[in-house]
Amino acid sequence: MERSLTMELVRVTEAAALSSARWMGRGKKEEADDAATSAMRTVFDTIPMQGTVVIGEGEMDEAPMLYIGEKLGTGSGPVVDVAVDPLEGTDIVAQGTWNALAVIAIADGNNLLHAPDMYMKKIAVGPEAVGKVDINASTYDNLKAVAAAKNKEIADVVAVVLDRPRHKELIEEIREAGARIKLIPDGDVAGAMNTAFDETGVDVLFGIGGAPEGVLAAVALKCLGGEIQGKLAPSNEAEIERCKKMGITNMDKVFYMDDFCAGDDAIFAATGVTDGELLKGVQFKGSTATTQTIVMRARSGTIRFIDGEHSLNKKPNLVMDPPRK
Repeated sequence: MERSLTMELVRVTEAAALSSARWMGRGKKEEADDAATSAMRTVFDTIPMQGTVVIGEGEMDEAPMLYIGEKLGTGSGPVVDVAVDPLEGTDIVAQGTWNALAVIAIADGNNLLHAPDMYMKKIAVGPEAVGKVDINASTYDNLKAVAAAKNKEIADVVAVVLDRPRHKELIEEIREAGARIKLIPDGDVAGAMNTAFDETGVDVLFGIGGAPEGVLAAVALKCLGGEIQGKLAPSNEAEIERCKKMGITNMDKVFYMDDFCAGDDAIFAATGVTDGELLKGVQFKGSTATTQTIVMRARSGTIRFIDGEHSLNKKPNLVMDPPRK
């Protein structure tokens, strides 16, 4: 895979962030998502690659663009799998809260898990705790292992968990173990990625979130030297049947890093839409805007933070003001 694609992906996530950030706090998550998706599609059309969406906005009959199976790029260049979430945290943008991202990951063709659009139980950690956690172990045992790996007391460990009723028991277990909790409204890709950076104050991610987001998080953590494990959590018979059609007959199957992202090369990029622990969100002032992006490549282990300043007058098709009454 050509390393020149690294900066091309930055252009993609920056465009999505710039377009969707105009909708921050306006209470319109669909409009924000549509803006991000349209902007991504526009930039993808200019990139020299032969991409196939394996994680996208839905099936072809559900999504007008960036649907699973869609072909992206100019049709020349490397053959790659594409996992994309134009706006990871639509509700976050609608409400104007923390950690919304525009996210994309690519890997060599057929190397990304074609995860079904259903729930997945996950545990994610940064480099220090790789090989120390087990999704089948108890919450206490995993917290103890993370604490030992990071040379901390359990009381110093911070677990990030999606704030959902389904996590009531998990939250009680974390509290009983003596660890601290950071509840997040949405955005578990950011939550998983934050486990790899001490400055975020996050040590481990627990809980049930989307399986497609698990693939995106896995690519990020592969680039960062971290780890994620997952188990599909189908919620009805139709989802169980979908798993079986994919060849997954054991619902207790654990997905490890190489199941999510095989091979030794992958690229991940994310641009902040709203402010977060790791990335600042888009800031507008007059005819300019600023962005902050992280872009990483697994093969080289390179991690870059890129601050961008954009002339909005020169990007009229990507950054449009929402209509006013």
